[in-house]
Amino acid sequence: MRLSRSAGTFNIGVSAAVSESLAFVSPDADPGFVQDLGEVLGVETHLTTISGSHVAGSLLAMNSQGAVVTGLAEKGEVALIEGRLRVARLPDCLNAAGNNVLCNDRGALINPDADRKTMAAVADALGVEVVGTELAGVKTVGSVAVATNKGCVVSIDATPDDLQIVKEVLHVDAVATTVNHGSHYLAAGILANTKGAVVGDGTTPIEMGRIEDGLML
Repeated sequence: MRLSRSAGTFNIGVSAAVSESLAFVSPDADPGFVQDLGEVLGVETHLTTISGSHVAGSLLAMNSQGAVVTGLAEKGEVALIEGRLRVARLPDCLNAAGNNVLCNDRGALINPDADRKTMAAVADALGVEVVGTELAGVKTVGSVAVATNKGCVVSIDATPDDLQIVKEVLHVDAVATTVNHGSHYLAAGILANTKGAVVGDGTTPIEMGRIEDGLML
């Protein structure tokens, strides 16, 4: 695990989305941060905006099979991702894909406001079962949790039922924690796969221990 910062903030998860082998990173990310992702997570990094925005992590979710992006993504941005993964677009009302989808290679949770057509498109792209639910009392499930193929961390507000649905759908155990000295929005402060994790440099040693336990690092 490595502490990092990008573009002057410890909310590193807003700037990038990662899988087991790929990272799509905002073009304004610090070079040292991009290097951290490559070294710690063992991923191939690609610099790109999503929908012309630098918040790539908020607008993109992916696993090893596919990706889910905002429906507002531009043609060239989608083409870059489609060269490597299957892609599904979310409708405008749920355009922050990274915030609305939590996934690994075994399953996916999605904002419960997603309709059946959207859920089917996400399932086809990611190649997994998709279930609509809240986590920790919020619908934007991707914002309050981070999952890999080995484990999951969820906001400290998560209930036992929340941890159980993660286990049933994503097929990994989950641990409740915070990041960046008390933030409940874990996805903004953690980028992880089965090889390691990069966390915002505001994260405390106690939080790092909980994150390591939850992601089985």
